[in-house]
Amino acid sequence: MRKEVWFGLVIMAAVVLIAFVLLPAPSLMTNGHLGLLMLALIVVAIMLGFPTAFTLMGMGMMFAWIAYRSQNPALAVQQTLDLMVQRAFSVMSNDVLISIPLFVFMGYLVERANLIEKLFKSLHLATARIPGSLAVATIVTCAVFATATGIVGAVVTLMGLLAFPAMLKAGYDVKLSAGAITAGGCLGILIPPSVLLIVYGATAGVSVVQLYAGAFFPGIMLASLYVGYVIIVAKLKPSLAPPLSAEDRKVALPAFAQVVSSTISDKVLPGLIGAIKGKRNADVPMRELWNHLLIAALPALTVAAIMGTVYMSVTAPVERAPEGVVEMGGSGLNAAEEEQLAGGLQEPEAEGGLQEPPTEGVDPAAKPVATASAVASPSAVAKQAEPTAAEPLPPQERQPVPLTYWIALASCVVGLVIAYAFFSFARLEIFKMLLGSFFPLAMLIIAVLGTIVFGLATPTEAAAMGSAGGLVLAAAYRRLNIGMIRESVYLTAKTSAMVCWLFVGSSIFSAAFALLGGQEIINQWVLSLNMTPVQFMVLSQVVIFLLGWPLEWTEIIVIFMPIFIPLLPHFGVDPLFFGLLVALNLQTAFLSPPVAMAAFYLKGVSPPHVTLNQIFAGMMPFMAIQVLAIVLLYSFPGIGLWLPHLLYK
Repeated sequence: MRKEVWFGLVIMAAVVLIAFVLLPAPSLMTNGHLGLLMLALIVVAIMLGFPTAFTLMGMGMMFAWIAYRSQNPALAVQQTLDLMVQRAFSVMSNDVLISIPLFVFMGYLVERANLIEKLFKSLHLATARIPGSLAVATIVTCAVFATATGIVGAVVTLMGLLAFPAMLKAGYDVKLSAGAITAGGCLGILIPPSVLLIVYGATAGVSVVQLYAGAFFPGIMLASLYVGYVIIVAKLKPSLAPPLSAEDRKVALPAFAQVVSSTISDKVLPGLIGAIKGKRNADVPMRELWNHLLIAALPALTVAAIMGTVYMSVTAPVERAPEGVVEMGGSGLNAAEEEQLAGGLQEPEAEGGLQEPPTEGVDPAAKPVATASAVASPSAVAKQAEPTAAEPLPPQERQPVPLTYWIALASCVVGLVIAYAFFSFARLEIFKMLLGSFFPLAMLIIAVLGTIVFGLATPTEAAAMGSAGGLVLAAAYRRLNIGMIRESVYLTAKTSAMVCWLFVGSSIFSAAFALLGGQEIINQWVLSLNMTPVQFMVLSQVVIFLLGWPLEWTEIIVIFMPIFIPLLPHFGVDPLFFGLLVALNLQTAFLSPPVAMAAFYLKGVSPPHVTLNQIFAGMMPFMAIQVLAIVLLYSFPGIGLWLPHLLYK
């Protein structure tokens, strides 16, 4: 029998044995203990291969009937069926889940637009001088493509077909190559637009928008740690990731570039400007020179546009209320005049001020004496009481430019000067390849995530626009046809149905678990341990990490998150921060045996001599990096919470 089967059987036997050891004798068991038994049985049933969603529904209904039967046997069946209908309807009416099929549809469209091959080739050439460049390009390609698709299986499979043979041909270590592909492909679990974050937000009642904003920097941090590990390994042990030869780094130049670089200069700006202004070869078209000069100037134009926008923002004048328009009954005076005329028209004091004249004992010949500063004439009072006409405001001065802006501008200028000093025609060709592969995806990602994070659109609206953008990309690359759309729609419906049925099953299972009182037993047990918030967070993350070995992230989210979420207020843990830790932790669900779906995706497309054990061994260092990332995020919560607090608090 295979080792993986033995491993799974041992884990299942351990789960059942622990359940029966910890539970009391059958005569002493309560409904709460039945809930704990249900929790153990669902893990065993899933590991035996039963469909997760229908197993959750079936076991939830069975134990819900037991809970209702203990209270009123006559109504047990009716109440169980009512519970099933109510829970299914509550999932159907959840607006957050609408974004799932739209994001999945966008991912399948981008996947079938045939961008990943061009993206990998351009990134491979752009990072050719970096140690372990093929593995680095693989991780970056996986990160970008996972952000656009969020479909782990598609990214791992495509990169296994594209990058794995290239790395093996270049002499890369099998374990390092497999680890880079599987770890990079799993980044779609964390980096928005992640389906996991939508599922967690709907389960925990946390804003998906804030989860997306919070997961952005942790995702970049994890990808950067992967890249850093590959570079260090390639630097210390070049035999595991040999550097590319000069022939592999060579970029074919077009005819005009060969002429200009050989006759004028091999640098882009001097060569193109000299060819346009001076004596040039007759077979170099002027239009082509101007087009490539515009392409070469795009980085400078982009920096100028960004810095100009920032300048207008930081120097914008402060809005002030107009002085000529006042409310009815206002004084119509500015602050200085009001201060100068203090003591003029004021509310009469109780004694000694302006009072109602006495009806007796007043000398008719006596005339009251009043100064201009004390009493105003009735006409002046009436004039002041009327609203004055709006006067044109003087031109407002712009705010002074902060020093940090000049520092950033100087840094950008210096960076552009250095970049253009080494900007050869070979690098221009690589830049053109990036323009055709990386930047369209980057623009789609920025448009989708930017509208969500900055509050311009809801996740559902942004997902709809992303799907439209995926159609545009597929059409631009001439991959849009009826067959491709039919296949994308079918796969989207299949994936969305799986997620929604999981939600229905999870909702029924959670209701049965609560009816039996299993949640109360767990809460009482955890609270009786008198743990500190740090100890609770460590325990919860260790439990989730261990659950990632036998279960997938979907089962962990829909089954176990409803158990942890009610405990968070007692320990003062922000559900948003907890969700980011869980999303980072659940990267292990695709990298840990025996489930490790990423390993099986890669094994399905890898050469025959690559064994599953080699793939598992290659994933282990990247699992250690994930644990390091969890420690960093917990030690420095600002990595995940800074952006949500900046935008929404």
